[in-house]
Amino acid sequence: MSVEIEAHTAPAHPRRAPVSSTRRDGAIFVGLVNNMPDAALASTEAQFSALLAAAAGRHSVQLRFSSLPEVPRGPDARARIARGYCPIETLLAAEPDALIVTGTEPIAARLADEPYWRRLVELITWAEEHAVASIWSCLAAHAVVESIDGIQRRRLAEKRCGVFAHDILAGHALLDSVSAPLPMPHSRWNELPVEPLRAAGYEILSFSPESGADAFVRHDQSLMLFFQGHPEYEDTTLLKEYRRDVGRYLNGQQSHYPTLPQGYLSAEGRELLEAFEARALGERSPALLEDFPFAAAAATLRNTWRPAAVTLYRNWLDFIAAARASSAEEVSLAGP
Repeated sequence: MSVEIEAHTAPAHPRRAPVSSTRRDGAIFVGLVNNMPDAALASTEAQFSALLAAAAGRHSVQLRFSSLPEVPRGPDARARIARGYCPIETLLAAEPDALIVTGTEPIAARLADEPYWRRLVELITWAEEHAVASIWSCLAAHAVVESIDGIQRRRLAEKRCGVFAHDILAGHALLDSVSAPLPMPHSRWNELPVEPLRAAGYEILSFSPESGADAFVRHDQSLMLFFQGHPEYEDTTLLKEYRRDVGRYLNGQQSHYPTLPQGYLSAEGRELLEAFEARALGERSPALLEDFPFAAAAATLRNTWRPAAVTLYRNWLDFIAAARASSAEEVSLAGP
């Protein structure tokens, strides 16, 4: 059907319904808590909006944006949030059926020392007690596991970046019509070890020897779905992040040149980026980033994960719709 976005600053999408300020009967009401850094704020809106639109199928989805106020912001991002987002308290008071909570770029060594930690823990508690279902992306997934079960993520020796093939480990309804191997983008410096997750009762849905666990769930009062990868990523997202990291090397913010994303580039794209790397190592200068062959490399990319991502999100929406219908039937049978 459609995705209705309650934010006039959101990028246009052909399947979006007109904006409304009230909750629509029958629509699945999803709150997107977008905590991504300023440079990725708008693109994250677009990524999740497009994925939900592609996955909506027979469902009508009402999407509302919010963000944790303690996430550090510059003036432009604060203005965008003021125009198009609702306060987190307002979002939760409206009782969304589901939440999607993104991560952000960490500024502290420990998650518990981040300025938004207390508010994020409150959001986790709310989702456990009130949401039909929720999705927690990357750092947000790590925060839930640490908050609830005390399992801390561990730092990787180098950034895990690329598209990895995952085995499907469980016959969960969220994986209906998803085939193995399941490709999924990853872009992170930290991971959650599998065995402590299993010991704490999490069900691992997909796993790769190279990238570890991707999707996993816990289902008590509410269904919580976690991704260490990024099903929402667009074709060029990893390439943009790689270019950003190259820029950080060129301007001296980081000492090592970034490693090329694994399983993502064509032979032609890899050749282009390796040639630029050789040049950058020889003539390190911030001005060199202007010559980064983004367009040429992007033209060779192929999005291998989109079909599985759409199916996963469609199954998630199906679960929410079925749970709401079951709850409504129970209320009806109970009578006045």
